[in-house]
Amino acid sequence: MRPLTVTTFLTLDGVAQAPGGPEEDTSGGFPYGGWLVPFADEAFGQQMDAWFRGAEDFLLGRTTYEIFAAHWPHVDPTGDPVAQRCRRRPSTWPRGR
Repeated sequence: MRPLTVTTFLTLDGVAQAPGGPEEDTSGGFPYGGWLVPFADEAFGQQMDAWFRGAEDFLLGRTTYEIFAAHWPHVDPTGDPVAQRCRRRPSTWPRGR
């Protein structure tokens, strides 16, 4: 059995939200979407690459799946380790997208 690794983005005051843009998750009237983007740097990118490089599969919730399915199949995987990893699983994305 393979290990299950959970990755989450969490502020010191307990806000858990993906590192997307401000419009990514406004559920519950949350006005601070995109809070992580200004703090992303080369080290953050390297860490993201390492997390995705080690993943054999992805277990996503519905909202994350919909965000991934709308974005990653359309990203050029050349030189992008995250896109390469996501694109290796074509059966995980809805057909026709």
